[in-house]
Amino acid sequence: MNYDELRRELTDEVGPEEAAALLAVAETLYDKRPVPRAAFRGDLRRRLVSSQAPRPAPARLRLLIAASGGSGAALLLIAALSVAGAGPLGA
Repeated sequence: MNYDELRRELTDEVGPEEAAALLAVAETLYDKRPVPRAAFRGDLRRRLVSSQAPRPAPARLRLLIAASGGSGAALLLIAALSVAGAGPLGA
């Protein structure tokens, strides 16, 4: 979306004065946004270009996912029973 389309869309939504104020704020924010130093950008580019292939997934990834999900479900069940007064922590 270009600047003129944005101005028209804003003017239709909020009116011309409000649209002008919003666009002025947008320009200020765009002009004053932080930009990383050139050295950082260069280092980042070199690291990304020269990086190896991504590391492989752990050997038993499905087992780890199932164990995490199962323990989370068990904890939720214990909490629900405790809130209902019937679980190990219920009074």
